[in-house]
Amino acid sequence: MRMPLAIAVLLATAACRPAASPGSVAEAAAPASDDAPAVPACPADATVMDGWNDRAPPRKIFGNTWYVGTCGITSLLVTSPQGHVLLDGTTEPAGPLIEANVRALGFEPADIKYIVNSHEHFDHAAGIAYLQRATGATVRVREPAVSTLHNGRSDRDDPQFLEEGQAFPPVTGVQPIADGETLRIGTLEITAHATPGHAPGGTSWTWRACEGERCLDMAYADSLSSISDDEYRYSDDAAHPGYLAAFRKGIDTIAALPCDVLLTPHPLASNLFARIDGREPLQDAGACRRYAESGRANLESRLARERTGTTP
Repeated sequence: MRMPLAIAVLLATAACRPAASPGSVAEAAAPASDDAPAVPACPADATVMDGWNDRAPPRKIFGNTWYVGTCGITSLLVTSPQGHVLLDGTTEPAGPLIEANVRALGFEPADIKYIVNSHEHFDHAAGIAYLQRATGATVRVREPAVSTLHNGRSDRDDPQFLEEGQAFPPVTGVQPIADGETLRIGTLEITAHATPGHAPGGTSWTWRACEGERCLDMAYADSLSSISDDEYRYSDDAAHPGYLAAFRKGIDTIAALPCDVLLTPHPLASNLFARIDGREPLQDAGACRRYAESGRANLESRLARERTGTTP
């Protein structure tokens, strides 16, 4: 992954809409564990390019939503008494670290019923094959990402197809999920939103999380950075019909998500650790909108460079 990503994904900070009215989402409480405190804290001076394979301390974000990823790449566990959903598998070396974090919080990997994905690049999907074996979970992604996960490699529809190091272990038995479809496990409901652009299968996810009478809308908004290999042009509609229009529509979708708490595939893109630790507000009325507008500005800047021939 090239350095422009480090600049692009740091364009957004903090969370979304005011608190929603109380709901009925059941929280699965995690038993106390002595393992989590032993995990070293992520370095405070890290950049978005650091710590992709370094285990982060697992912790609660809010209600039934837990951070189980690495210092540089997000993986989330959303829990219920009837079973759980894991969002993203991060890198191949990080698969066992995510499993360890799930156990450290007191949850059983076998209780994970679904694994879902933000997008099909190696830094968010390469650990899925391991985690599928460790949990027995069903993997659900949007149709454009199904073949990529099956093959462990994307094709020319992906703006980053020619980037080095994109291949990852293939995932078997992947099932498609439709835009707007909701996965249900008991009282837990988590909805897929098509947000392609950074990758063809880009998907954002929303659900409700509650602590007592306080319930918040959680939004896991996919990456919006418009980077590519040296051949791809977002403005070439003949080569990639409808892709630019779909990208812009996805940005609009993220701006309009039900979103009290913004979560992102790269935690530093939404300053997540500072917000979990209470150094910044976890909840922010405008974060999804700002995140979307930053992505829109980044895309328009990229298109301007394509028009002048400076990119790619």
